[in-house]
Amino acid sequence: MSMPLALASLCLLLLFNGCLASRQHIFGQNKEWRLNQLEAREPDNHIQSEAGVTESWNPSDPQFQWAGVAAVRRTIEPNGLHLPSYVNAPQLIYIVKGRGVLGAVFPGCAETFEDSQPQQFQQQQFQPSRQEGGQGQQQFQGEDQQDRHQKIRHIREGDIIALPAGVAYWSYNNGQQPLVAVSFLDLSNDQNQLDEVPRRFYLAGNPQDEFNPEAEFYIRQGKRGQKGQHGNGNNIFSGFDTQLLAQALNVNPETARNLQGQNDNRNEIVKVQGQLDFVSPFSRSAGGQESQQEEQQSQREKEAKRREQEHQGGGGQDNGVEETFCSARLSQNIGDPSRADFYNPQAGRIGVVNSNQLPILRHLRLSAEKGVLYNNAIYTPHWHMNANTLVYAIRGNARVQVVNENGDSILNDEVKEGQLFLIPQNHAVITQAGNQGFEYVSFKTDDNSMTNTLAGRTSVLRALPDEVLQNAFRISREDARNLKYNRQESRLLSATSPPRGRLMSILGY
Repeated sequence: MSMPLALASLCLLLLFNGCLASRQHIFGQNKEWRLNQLEAREPDNHIQSEAGVTESWNPSDPQFQWAGVAAVRRTIEPNGLHLPSYVNAPQLIYIVKGRGVLGAVFPGCAETFEDSQPQQFQQQQFQPSRQEGGQGQQQFQGEDQQDRHQKIRHIREGDIIALPAGVAYWSYNNGQQPLVAVSFLDLSNDQNQLDEVPRRFYLAGNPQDEFNPEAEFYIRQGKRGQKGQHGNGNNIFSGFDTQLLAQALNVNPETARNLQGQNDNRNEIVKVQGQLDFVSPFSRSAGGQESQQEEQQSQREKEAKRREQEHQGGGGQDNGVEETFCSARLSQNIGDPSRADFYNPQAGRIGVVNSNQLPILRHLRLSAEKGVLYNNAIYTPHWHMNANTLVYAIRGNARVQVVNENGDSILNDEVKEGQLFLIPQNHAVITQAGNQGFEYVSFKTDDNSMTNTLAGRTSVLRALPDEVLQNAFRISREDARNLKYNRQESRLLSATSPPRGRLMSILGY
């Protein structure tokens, strides 16, 4: 009796180990690439739409594959609408320029934005034939309906927006200048149960694959030569049988064909006819922006009060009622100078958003940082203790060096506006802005990314005893003191340090 039981246990163990090894192979296959050389990259793919442009970095680039990340830059022209879609991984979106609105649809949540004035519409009578599915005659005439939809969020330059995997969203440019956004996808995140290939699922239109537009052309050509249900659209409705789709939605077949994006050549960003109208507490005027800022300030105060109450109450656990995904705050502005977490009048400023400020990041395990370096200023040499970091250059240029565990410089390049580069976890990096300064946003694969510095007031060297430095670097005690105290700044270093005599007098030496 014991022998069959032992054999069964052994089989279950082997099966479990086999499944585990298979999953580790899927999510760890890119780790075989050796971090010998990194490069700052510009977008590889360019897709022109009716009302904008989509540019993406090649997700097959070894350094991005190794980190399990992908990135997209999208420019939406005024009155342009980016069609509803969702992706297979959590993402952070940073608004580089412009303003607009974004709608995110969470399953099961109520339509809390509603118009009190009914809107008159009339749907023409239709009677499908038996060949079209045998639906009975339906007629809707003169019904009064209020416009109801889920929450609309106004977005502006400097906002960071967090979206879980599989959450459908759309965005619209209601401003007077292009709306430019950079999206970061964490493909190695636990929320992605597929392979580490970025996939965007559109709910409308006939868009191209933004990560591989060339392959998309051949896929479409192949669809035309195959039998079965293959429309010439490229959204999630396209593959369904038209008659079955019409029956499921209780609409006529012509409407169903429109949903499938047949003969739609506008691509993923379309021009709105007239102006997009929706229910919103904010006007399109400057007064609306002021109201938005006041609400954001109120939200920050409520969040600070909530954290204080958690600490006072002990345990610090969420009660499950105070914030749900239906009412969750998805964005925070990190571009506003008044919100800087680090500031040096001679060097620049840094703003950080993590799960302490934006609780939804706790579920996504992501965080972000926005930095502005003044002319020739230095971001102190440092390493990120628990996260890979993807950095996008917004404006200006900087010299960046990244060093691995062997002391080899695997990135030593001038990074320019519009480029993207990777900083692997625990790899040391130093950045010096050019003559025009340097502005960037970085995305990190942990919701509370921790940084250890190598120079300045809070550095590792400052925390070491003098004699440890003397023996480690074979220097005198005076040189050890200078090494520890010559820089009084914390994270952002000015191009020139204070004179040594003045510094030592301040310190009392």
